[in-house]
Amino acid sequence: MTQKEKIGFIGLGIMGKPMAGHLLKAGYEVTANNRSPEPVQELVAQGAKAAATGKEVAEQSDIIITMLPDSPQVEDVALGAGGVIEGAKAGALFIDMSSIAPSTARKVEEALWARGVAALDAPVSGGQVGAESATLSIMVGGDEAAFDRARPVFEALGKNIVHIGGPGAGQTTKIANQIVVALTIQAVAEAMTLARKSGVDLVKMREALLGGLAQSRILDLHGQRIIDGNFKPGFRIKLHRKDLRLALNAGLESGVPLFATGVAANIMDSLIARGDGDLDHSGLAKFYAELSGLE
Repeated sequence: MTQKEKIGFIGLGIMGKPMAGHLLKAGYEVTANNRSPEPVQELVAQGAKAAATGKEVAEQSDIIITMLPDSPQVEDVALGAGGVIEGAKAGALFIDMSSIAPSTARKVEEALWARGVAALDAPVSGGQVGAESATLSIMVGGDEAAFDRARPVFEALGKNIVHIGGPGAGQTTKIANQIVVALTIQAVAEAMTLARKSGVDLVKMREALLGGLAQSRILDLHGQRIIDGNFKPGFRIKLHRKDLRLALNAGLESGVPLFATGVAANIMDSLIARGDGDLDHSGLAKFYAELSGLE
């Protein structure tokens, strides 16, 4: 039986901690690092080892995974002082599973490849529920051989695993995913607000729409959230707004107008400004309800 590769995991938030836990359950030796110590201690209790820096994680690992909030954190952990690049051995594999700018992903991958370290950008979709149930959708950019090497690790974390293309392709796909999700939530929120204002039964409306062309996972899940007024996250508005910033910046870099994305981002800005940034992104419905005099 081939010995499993040693895994380093940096970033143990609501997504990263359960993901690292699944790798432990799959029989991998895991070395963990996080800005706050409590999640590391929880994983150590499950059998992981602790490391103080990205460099130390890399020194003890064959494959290093990061799951961090945004582009600056990934770049710092990967390439900064005391970072992965200082400890990774030639032949190691770096996998960033955060949602960051495609340009940052390409920069990190290029720098690591120059040191003999393979690299993949592999953002995920599925949120906290997907991380906890190991059913994430994983979209991967980078070298095909590196993807083949990483596949057993991905299979411990998710169900829909697709190699999209070269460096940055995974992050570009994640941006596209977040555009579709944001605009579909916005559409569902508008439609349900109109129906509610008009006195239509939202339960029956949702049931009818789910049987036609308007059917979607978002209408199913978030439509029910809107009916219930349940905006407990889930995926927070402020985090989705960060992803739309990445999308709008990528649009500027590529010369692609993203008009509807800009509108969704502005609605999220309004919600964040009034203190609702920690609501689930289905909370866009609150914006429409309040403007319509329903709340």
